[in-house]
Amino acid sequence: MRNQGIGSWPRRRARKTPDRVAIVHQNAALTYRELDERVTRLARALQTLGVGHGDRVAYLGPNHTAFLESMFATGALGGVFVPLNTRLAAAEIEYMLADCGAAVLIFAAECETTVKDIADDISATLLAVGGGYETALSAAPLEPLDEQVGLDEACMIMYTSGTTGRPKGATLTHGNATWNCLNVLVDVDLASDEVTLVTAPMFHTAALNMTCLPTLLKGGQVVIEPGFEPERVIDVIEQRRVTLLFGVPTMYAALAQLPRWSSADLSSVRTLLCGGAPVPEALIHTYLERGLSFVQGYGMTETAPGVLLLDMEARAGARKLGSAGVPHFFTDVRVVRPDGTDVAQGERGEILVHGPNVMPSYWRQHDATAAAFADRDWFRSGDVAVLDEDGYAFIVDRVKDVIISGGENIYPAEVENALYDHPDVAECAVIGVPDPKWGEVGKAVVVARPGAAIDDSELLAFLAARLARYKVPKTVEFVASLPRNATGKLLKAQLRKQYATEQGEPQ
Repeated sequence: MRNQGIGSWPRRRARKTPDRVAIVHQNAALTYRELDERVTRLARALQTLGVGHGDRVAYLGPNHTAFLESMFATGALGGVFVPLNTRLAAAEIEYMLADCGAAVLIFAAECETTVKDIADDISATLLAVGGGYETALSAAPLEPLDEQVGLDEACMIMYTSGTTGRPKGATLTHGNATWNCLNVLVDVDLASDEVTLVTAPMFHTAALNMTCLPTLLKGGQVVIEPGFEPERVIDVIEQRRVTLLFGVPTMYAALAQLPRWSSADLSSVRTLLCGGAPVPEALIHTYLERGLSFVQGYGMTETAPGVLLLDMEARAGARKLGSAGVPHFFTDVRVVRPDGTDVAQGERGEILVHGPNVMPSYWRQHDATAAAFADRDWFRSGDVAVLDEDGYAFIVDRVKDVIISGGENIYPAEVENALYDHPDVAECAVIGVPDPKWGEVGKAVVVARPGAAIDDSELLAFLAARLARYKVPKTVEFVASLPRNATGKLLKAQLRKQYATEQGEPQ
């Protein structure tokens, strides 16, 4: 085959295991042969809409078989796939479509209102999943195609959250996606009989590139759910005998809080991938009590996304409890001081990443790309870590999240871990708020467990017995829920904006 990119994967897998189930969605199963046929027809249909080598095809919708078909079909043509976040406002979607210059927008029925709002202002051809999509497939010829696509060519554009300014499109190559999958296959040890449950949105890189694509590359089965519903997740695990799933800590916490948690049949589960935020130690112990341990990892969109992973040996006996692990097999990591020199053991520094899974650039943003790399080769993560004597990394915080109070650095993750030790704390976040004397001080935003009777003075006293005085937040705000994005990742920027005018008490 001339196509070395991921668009060739359905064809390559179909010639090896044509009758094995590839995807299950809404109780409908597709074999690898059927997936290859549908991808081929969709690619031909996109050709008739004018899509060719290098053209962008966007997708807007929840998890669905059509998402994967659209991605593979785009890749088969040498095009660039652009998955869009369904939680974004119409104006944000419009901006991204214009920024990437999408030729076609494939969208689900759930997003029809959003698409109608922007239809007159975008140039992309619209194709609705279900009606027009299926009609286009049935009318297209089943004629194989083999576009020449190299590993160094753009495969997908994944827009970052845009915490400052406009969102940036991380341009991932076919090589980035492929090498990331190889890292997963080597380090997680995926098997060909894998049954992978995907509930996190595939428009984010973790669900797509850490679980879905590696499973399909290996010839396993991907069970797609439109979203995360705790009770439904347990049902699917039991019914489909799920072996692997990915989630962020809040998702796993929700499962553990179900009344049926202790009696659920989880015997089929081999791997629990967890990322997006540090895993509270209390949650780790809750799963260890059920005989399950997390494969904790660390990554980001720009690295496709794997950077660090906690290996099986280190997880045994919780020897490296709370660590994000060591670099993936084909990926290199440094932890550096502000001057770019490597930190000593136990010293905090910023994580830099280098490897074939690291994106070459942000889409058409030269200055942003230049600023994101140190010495042109090492991607600057913006995250703070510390290395132990064995080289295992412990993620401390985001550089931008560090609270500087009276000249002292306060790392919110450390305070949050202490908060999670309190039995009545369900969720929490610690942010810095302005203070006239100290510059800024800590504030804890807490979600209490249902039925808990807890007040701020009790919680602060609890922390005072565990942390240095300057690390203890000066105020506590109890809330019903914390703001999160579609993957469950905490939106601290939103909390900081909400409480930016508050002032703390003297230390």
